Amino acid sequence: MTAHPAWTTVDTYFTDLLVPEDEALTHALRASESAGLPPIGVTPTQGKLLHLLARLTPARRVLEIGTLAAYSTIWLARALPADGRLITLEFEPAHAAVARANLAHAGLDKITEVRTGPALDSLAALHAEGAAPFDLVFIDADKANNARYLEWALKLTRPGGLIVLDNVVRGGGVADAASDDPAIRGTREALELMASHPDLDGTAVQTVGAKGYDGFALARVRS
Repeated sequence: MTAHPAWTTVDTYFTDLLVPEDEALTHALRASESAGLPPIGVTPTQGKLLHLLARLTPARRVLEIGTLAAYSTIWLARALPADGRLITLEFEPAHAAVARANLAHAGLDKITEVRTGPALDSLAALHAEGAAPFDLVFIDADKANNARYLEWALKLTRPGGLIVLDNVVRGGGVADAASDDPAIRGTREALELMASHPDLDGTAVQTVGAKGYDGFALARVRS
């Protein structure tokens, strides 16, 4: 859904007031645009929210499913301590190359790792490697696989950790039980899993802003 002018105006006001311009983040956005990546990343205020959630958790290890140009990755990585670790998964090699360059430009390449390939394969590999549990998982990849990503996130997140699922409202389409849109069906399946799984305690929030009408879900892994 196209953003209402007032939503964009308010987003700009909040950004100017609470999320002042930052050279590394601005560079990441410009690099993404120059490389022709789709403009589907989080907004500055949403990035700041991810940063605050990571600090509140508090997170030492973060997993991100869906990297794009690493704009959200930078926000999350900046919340980590010096010995923290962030692993981000990106399907497209060209996107991953832009992301790695942006993370290096932001001085975060030492605590971040971009893994390329189908996220479900990368998640299985992490599990097979015996990866240490993550404190926070941010899911923002192809929506048809949202439920599968949530299942893996639950396996890979410590008790008390946080899972964030982005873009769950789909312009209001998520309420349509008859929809044949794979993104809506995948998102509904993930939300239903969040509601029914005994180890997850979650909620979802609708949002409006510069990117239109959407929202996100949050789930805490029960101890």
